[in-house]
Amino acid sequence: MRAIRCDAPGELALVEIDRPELKDGWVRVAISHIGICGTDYHIYEGKHPFLQYPRIMGHELSGRILDANGATGLTDGDAVVINPYLPCHHCPACREGKTNCCETLTVLGVHGDGGMAEEIVLPAENLYPADGLSLRDAAMVEFLAIGAHAVRRTELRPGWRVLVVGGGPIGLGVAFFARIAGASVTILDAAADKLDAARQFDFGAAALDEREGPAFQAVMGSGFDAVFDATGSIAAMNAAVAYCRNGGALTLVGVVKGTLNWEDPEIHRRELTIRASRNATREDFDHVMASIRSGAVPTDRLATHATSFEDAVTNLPVWAKARQGLIKAIISV
Repeated sequence: MRAIRCDAPGELALVEIDRPELKDGWVRVAISHIGICGTDYHIYEGKHPFLQYPRIMGHELSGRILDANGATGLTDGDAVVINPYLPCHHCPACREGKTNCCETLTVLGVHGDGGMAEEIVLPAENLYPADGLSLRDAAMVEFLAIGAHAVRRTELRPGWRVLVVGGGPIGLGVAFFARIAGASVTILDAAADKLDAARQFDFGAAALDEREGPAFQAVMGSGFDAVFDATGSIAAMNAAVAYCRNGGALTLVGVVKGTLNWEDPEIHRRELTIRASRNATREDFDHVMASIRSGAVPTDRLATHATSFEDAVTNLPVWAKARQGLIKAIISV
């Protein structure tokens, strides 16, 4: 079968590989659509700190069941959303239902080969019926679930004023689900194209350049009820405390290698609740799918770029360098 493989930084190829072996309790899936994630661009560029090459990327996936292998509730031909997180189910986090932060978590396309291939085999528990979704939209569920999980963890209340720092796809996902939870959302970013994209959506407040000091200060007032960092910038994460009101919450969604440095008196004076948010769980996937079905998430406006399986090896390197106007690019297999 065919796969898209990154053999080394800057080296992407369409290759022939063996079909994966079907294990007991696992299901064979024909991949239909693949969302290209920022992680995939980083892998191609050689910027991922913990990755070994060669690597078949891809973790934002949808497909159809080829062989249900006796799995309960799944039938050959069913359309499915794929959860790309493979937990151990035994560590303390897993036993608490927090499989998203398993101690030995494997993520498809990062810690092992992923779904930029014609077929994949996975545990039945990682496959969710995509009833009522197009297969293109089903491939966008995973990245949106990251934002939904962050919002759920933060326990937003209707009417809260929320700041999302970073207007990329993950930041937009946070903004959508904060808005669905009843918050009024401001997005802060320095990139003009990301702000333009954010202004297409009704988040209830503004999209501002952080360099617009007076305008941002006017919106911030005495601070936001909840601040989400979705930048992957250690400088932005360190600055985020200053945007929180006393008694507010800070949730770190983006992840980057670096050290957080906060003045302890500022944390204590505000009595902040600080959280990290990692990946998502079945509950978040279900919430995203229901929100897409209801029309609360405008997927047509999120899917800005498209390519075929054959052309992806040419287009992905271009989009890695030129992301103007790009929210989500999707490969059709």
